[in-house]
Amino acid sequence: MTRVASTTPPEGAILPERHPLAPAAGTQIPSHFGHCFGCGQLHPTGLHLVAHAGSALDLTAEFTVTENHQGAPGLAHGGLLSLAFDEALGKLMWLIRSPAVTGRLETDFMKPVPIGTTLHISAQITGQMKRKVYTEAVGRLNGPDGDIAVRAAALFVIVPMSHFMSNAPAEYLEYIKKSPELLAFVDPDFEINP
Repeated sequence: MTRVASTTPPEGAILPERHPLAPAAGTQIPSHFGHCFGCGQLHPTGLHLVAHAGSALDLTAEFTVTENHQGAPGLAHGGLLSLAFDEALGKLMWLIRSPAVTGRLETDFMKPVPIGTTLHISAQITGQMKRKVYTEAVGRLNGPDGDIAVRAAALFVIVPMSHFMSNAPAEYLEYIKKSPELLAFVDPDFEINP
């Protein structure tokens, strides 16, 4: 039987240092691809999730649920809510400047999220052990201090940037050449924490 990876930092995990070239606190973390269903502003029916860097290893994000995001009539689809958390938690990697893939994502749904509402997400890195980065987040309704509707935790695994670049279509490679904020992140020579 295969062992399931935990989203809880193990004993001995550390909090990584915020990278000196991380987005400044309060600034919007750029979309890694304009057509990304999670954060791309060019995707016609995507979530259009927008995230802002916090002052440490944290961020805030939000997206408004539209009719394109419903599962049951009038309510956000659980899979799309999981996508929103995968996107928000993944954006934490900008703060430590390490490209990573999702190894495990756990999502707990506490309250329904109706169409027309904005989900306010706060996310943070909770630990790192070698290439594994542990994260958690909550999503609130009715403002950043509102009722918790969703909780999530994820394990990300740091990978070389070539993992993404060798599979990227030509139009994406052209897109990043025109986006200075992305060039700093996709630079394959930047240091990756071991």
